[in-house]
Formats: sequence, structure tokens, C-alpha cells
Amino acid sequence: MPIYNSPIFAIDAAEARRYAGLQKADFSQQLIDDACMEAQLLIQPKGIWQLYDYDSAHQLLHTTENDVSLQGTAPHCHNKADTTGNCLALQGNSIGKHLAGCCKVIVMAATVGEAIEQQVTKSFEEGRYSFSVLLDAAATAAVEQVADAMEKTIRNEVKRLGLAMKWRFSPGYGDWPIQQQTEILQLAGGSHIDISLTESLMLMPRKSITAVIGLYYPDTVRNCTPHEQNTLNKAPEKPKHDCRHCSKIDCPARNKE
Repeated sequence: MPIYNSPIFAIDAAEARRYAGLQKADFSQQLIDDACMEAQLLIQPKGIWQLYDYDSAHQLLHTTENDVSLQGTAPHCHNKADTTGNCLALQGNSIGKHLAGCCKVIVMAATVGEAIEQQVTKSFEEGRYSFSVLLDAAATAAVEQVADAMEKTIRNEVKRLGLAMKWRFSPGYGDWPIQQQTEILQLAGGSHIDISLTESLMLMPRKSITAVIGLYYPDTVRNCTPHEQNTLNKAPEKPKHDCRHCSKIDCPARNKE
């Protein structure tokens, strides 16, 4: 259960501007920089991840290695785990396509804590509306940076296993139902870094992320066996969520490039 808690030394102001929806707006760069600086003082970066086996043929994530039991998921499984609660069927075409050819997955969670959310609320109540929006955007940029940094750390670990990584994919992307957020957060061990879910499936603290990263042997697709002869048409690796592959075309933070 690796826990990540490295600091963020600078929040990407360009990303904060994008998350605030100000890519083409003539807006004070100094105010954006000030929001990023304050956010940097407030964030509490934390992350956690777990490694699981994955059956891409049936979109089954197997939890037995880490002794995690997901009550209520067993009826969706297609193997001997049917009655044990030791597998999770990932729902939707998007996640299935993304993890095609993968034999293991990393399930991860990241957050920047509650303090910055409290300051966002306080700034809004004080009438500092623009600054509140910018601070919120800086917090979003920060949690994405935490997740990116975690990916770099994870990549070094999986290389030792002879595996390659796909980019992270979160519940709610494409047609992957947000309803699976509950199981994904549990599999990641999110409670160990104080992430929880509301009844409406919103992550708390709000500036938090869960995701799955597919792992595969670069030249094979079956059974995590590097000697298999089936080849994988490897898609280009991307360091983080790619807006071009997301169905949320009305997202205000969508990258228009």
C-alpha cells in the first residue's frame, strides 16, 4: 500500500488559468499567480495506490492479491471468484477499450486536502469572487500535478516488472459509470489518506482524484506472460487525461488544442 506525500513546489499557472476557463481572456496574470502561490501554501498533497491482476477478456479486476473483498460485486464475475467477492467487473465500453491488452492495473487515489477548500469558501464569503474562482482552479491544477507525479513514481516501479503503462482513466470518463467510484476508491485504499464519498458519489475532499492505470507487457497481451506470441498494437502513452478521448465536450476545462 504505497503512500505518496511529496510536496508540490510550484503550481502550474497556465493550467490554473485553463481550469478557470480563462485561456483566451484578458485577465490579470498577477492575480492568477497570487492564487497559485496561496494554493501552494494550503495544499496537503497525498496519494495512495494498489496493484491488482486484470482479465481484459472479461474486464475483471481481481482483488485477491491484496486481500480486498468487495461485497456485492461477485455476481458480475465470470470465473471461480463468483461467490467470493474477490473480483470487480468494470462496466462500460470506454474502460474496456482503454485497458485492452492489459494484465495488471494500478488503482490510485490522490488529494490536496481540505484546507484549500475551506479557503476557497472563505474567500467567496468575503466577496473575493474572482480570487475564489482562481484559487479553486489552482487547487484543481495542484491535484492533477500530484497525480502526474505519482504516475512518474509508479512508472519507475512497474519498469522493474518489465511492464509498460497506459495513461490514467477515471470513473466518469466516457461511459464508465461514476457509480463504480465506490469500489475504485475502496480498491485504492482512499480511506488511508482521508478520502471519502458523499451519497451523491462526490469525492471528499473535493479536490481529489481516483483512477485506474493499465499495465501490459509491451510485446504481449495474454496472462502477463512475456513469452506469449500475441502482440499488442501499443497506443502512444500519455502522461495524464487527454481531453481528446473524453466524451464531456461541454467541460469548461476542456483543452481546445
